Amino acid sequence: MPRAVAPRVRRAPAAAPARPAPPARSRRRLAPRFFRWAVTLTVWGLVAGFVALIFFAWDLPRPEDALAATRRPAITMVAANGALLSTSGDLYGETVRLRDLPPHVPAAFVAIEDRRFRDHMGLDVIGMIRAAVANVTAGRVVQGGSTLTQQLAKNLFLTPERSLRRKVQEALLALWLEARFTKDELLTIYLNRVYLGAGTFGIDAAARLYFGVPARRLTPGQAAVLAGLPKAPSRYNPRVNPSAAVDRAIEVLGAMVETGVLPAAAAMAEAERIHFPPAPSRDAGWFADWVRDGIGDHAPPTSDLLLRTTLDARLQAAVELRLEAMLASQGRAAGVSQGAVVAIEAASGAVRAMAGGRDYRRSPFNRATQARRQPGSAFKPFVFLAAIEAGVRPDDGVADGPINLGGWTPGNGNWRSRGEITVEDAFAHSVNTAAVRLMQRAGGARKVGAVAQRLGLPGPFPRDASIALGTAEVTLLDLVTAYAPFANGGRRVAPFGIAEMRAEGRPIAWLPPGPTPVITADAAEAMRRMMAATVARGTGRAAAVSGLAVAGKTGTTQDNRDAWFIGIAGGLVMGIWLGNDDATPMEGVAGGGLPARLFRDILETHRGRGA
Repeated sequence: MPRAVAPRVRRAPAAAPARPAPPARSRRRLAPRFFRWAVTLTVWGLVAGFVALIFFAWDLPRPEDALAATRRPAITMVAANGALLSTSGDLYGETVRLRDLPPHVPAAFVAIEDRRFRDHMGLDVIGMIRAAVANVTAGRVVQGGSTLTQQLAKNLFLTPERSLRRKVQEALLALWLEARFTKDELLTIYLNRVYLGAGTFGIDAAARLYFGVPARRLTPGQAAVLAGLPKAPSRYNPRVNPSAAVDRAIEVLGAMVETGVLPAAAAMAEAERIHFPPAPSRDAGWFADWVRDGIGDHAPPTSDLLLRTTLDARLQAAVELRLEAMLASQGRAAGVSQGAVVAIEAASGAVRAMAGGRDYRRSPFNRATQARRQPGSAFKPFVFLAAIEAGVRPDDGVADGPINLGGWTPGNGNWRSRGEITVEDAFAHSVNTAAVRLMQRAGGARKVGAVAQRLGLPGPFPRDASIALGTAEVTLLDLVTAYAPFANGGRRVAPFGIAEMRAEGRPIAWLPPGPTPVITADAAEAMRRMMAATVARGTGRAAAVSGLAVAGKTGTTQDNRDAWFIGIAGGLVMGIWLGNDDATPMEGVAGGGLPARLFRDILETHRGRGA
């Protein structure tokens, strides 16, 4: 019987031997190592952070000190009627509070600059991410992420430098400001200190400069214009680029609609109403410079000044208009490139108008106060006055024939000798030989120089007979001022341009020198009579104005290099000079021609404007 065979049982392959678990002692050694590395990294991270903080903050300004930082004192000048003439320095207006402003004023700034202003703590992470995405998408910087608080920190404490350090410092200062002030306080500080172009800081100064109103009277459209300025104060300056300012204001109005400040229809109506008052004349800059230079030590050096000046805005406008018109037409044809005009109030010396040239922007050199030139026959009133004081009368006779003084023989131009004429006719027709003879009767050149100096001309004066023909150099302002005694009864005045001065709102004593008697009323009357004859029938006929008593004197220098007319009318003494800066001769221009006509044109334009 066969033996039974047991079935084979397939054995499973032996499993790989398991790795032995690390001993507990190894795990205990690794844990301290990780802990030591973590501590080391933390310490070095803190050290690096501390070093970085020192790097960014070592020159960080002290906010408490920066809030009281000094600035350039502002000088604001207005005309006699209150119209703005000029500003200089850092111009700040009145300090405004939120409750004093229409709600749309701060809302305009928040809408366009920082809509999340009341939700963040100085740094707007959401705003920064949104700006970064917009800039990356556009491939250029089209949006900023700075908050109003960061802008305030930059404006108050930092320079405009673009660097990582400045941005970090800006952030640190923004956090400090948020911790120190409430949101309303921050917005108030911002509105009073933000730079809004043209040297203006703060909403009130900008409102007055661009719109002629205080901040509390700003309309929504005007507020939108100002709120659009912080982005680019120069580019959107209404005085420089009004169309760009309007376009930017429309953007701000759109933001105000999106934030619920204005309905869309109201925003559109405000956009249509935006307009800018005309800017003050830049040609009044000569007057403003002259006034500013004369302040000297009369005002505190660190205080903001408000100067109400003596300038008559209507007369100044007439001077600028007619001077430019004449130089561009008749003057151009006659080779005249420059001119100057000064008008003062005869009774006081208050300067009512001043143009020191053709265009202040091209040449701020003041030809009315800085250029010294020979006045020619416009100096003769002082010669004739010396003779009057020596006993000569306008009706007396004087020879007009040739005269020889040591080989010097003055000519008479186109005048044909009559043998003897009255002193008045000699003056009216500007007869040179008669003037020399009257100088001799008066006591000579020294006497004439003393008379001229007494009336206000500083000199020096020639000590020979040529003084009678106006060879002493003078400025137009000095010459006009020296004519004032002929118009006001014999009193010398000092020219001045400030009627009232205030420093930080407080009045400052400002008393210009009072008129001083220098000639008798009879002598003044005799001179005025002869000047009236000059305009009525003499060399100054072109200066006559219908319905107005006009007196004056013409002057022309050798080769027609300078042409003058100094006239008296309506309580004013107004002087005209025409010529060229390089003393190039003009083509036949004499004092009785273009200068006298310009005098007439200015007065007629001034009267036509309702003065």
